[in-house]
Amino acid sequence: MSNYAPQITIPATYMRGGTSKGTFFNIADLPKIAQENQEAKDKLLLRVVGSPDPYGKQIDGMGGATSSTSKTVLVGKSSVANHDVDYYFGQVSIDKPFMDWSGNCGNLSSAVGPFAIKCGLVDNVVENGIQTVRIWQANIKKTILCYVPMKDGRVQEIGDYEIDGVAFPAAEIKLEFAEPVDPSEELFPTGNLIDDLEVPGIGTFKATMITAGIPTIFLNAEELGYKGTELQPDINSDKEALARFETIRAYGAIKMGLISDLKEAETRQHTPKIAFVSPAQNYIASSGKEITVQDIDLNVRALSMQQLHHAMMGTASVAIGVAACIPGTLVNLAAGGGEKDAVTFGHPSGTLKVGAVIKKDGDKYLVDKASMSRSARIIMEGNVHVPANTMN
Repeated sequence: MSNYAPQITIPATYMRGGTSKGTFFNIADLPKIAQENQEAKDKLLLRVVGSPDPYGKQIDGMGGATSSTSKTVLVGKSSVANHDVDYYFGQVSIDKPFMDWSGNCGNLSSAVGPFAIKCGLVDNVVENGIQTVRIWQANIKKTILCYVPMKDGRVQEIGDYEIDGVAFPAAEIKLEFAEPVDPSEELFPTGNLIDDLEVPGIGTFKATMITAGIPTIFLNAEELGYKGTELQPDINSDKEALARFETIRAYGAIKMGLISDLKEAETRQHTPKIAFVSPAQNYIASSGKEITVQDIDLNVRALSMQQLHHAMMGTASVAIGVAACIPGTLVNLAAGGGEKDAVTFGHPSGTLKVGAVIKKDGDKYLVDKASMSRSARIIMEGNVHVPANTMN
């Protein structure tokens, strides 16, 4: 006679947002212990996604064994004035038992608005037209405005807007990241547009370290021995290269003041991101699509959770847009230098246009907003099932 209790069921929605996808929860639907206790919440979400998995496949969960698909989102009525919902993003480690709540997912931000509307968390929704969903990103304490197309009182999900990195078109959702860097915070934590980042045993690299969207370390592709047109297999099959990137990232995190000890980088894998830039060059994207210098202003490649990303993280796209619009950063110089209000960059799956509105107060740069377009779609909704002892 077995004494194993039946699984527990929790309402959930599986959604794509931009070039990522994840499991979405209305906070009110979580078991009470997971709402009130962070350790219980982490255990629950790890099990939902199928982590930790020593095989790195997440076969026994909702995750897809990549940083783009090992994600969870929690949404609830906002406790912050002039906002509709609070949004928590959890990046789930694939092979280790930890969740990273230190940053945001810009791609999944585009799905938060539609999800919030579906759950009835947004008041006075328009029948037709564009519904503005005012999102409080609770991890990083920032405002995101999500402009969701509506038709006959429902979210319009299907359309002809195409994103490189996503196989099928959908309806365009515009995102604005309001004041992605608080005026009281340092956009450039070191105080410099370009630093010399010393990494013992590896070398010294020119680096632009910026906190817009998500803390990001930008390097020159050429200094790393790359062209800047690399695709996932070129980087992810090279274990030595991945270890080198992780070491550089850890030293960059210390220089940015995000951690005080190299060991801390092991449990802070979501932030900062590390990326490398190069001037515009022709290349063939992972889909076989030909990208030419006429299509782009520069090339950017970025790593997430110690792997080269298949396209570009949404939050890193914000960092790219802001850095590109500030003369003298490595990103700006790779794009040809000078004043800019938007750039189109090449990534492994294709291209993306990002923009920023920036003003100057004395020597300090202030970011009014950063913007980009994504799309989102519900893939499945129902219940997820987890073993009853998951949160013990």
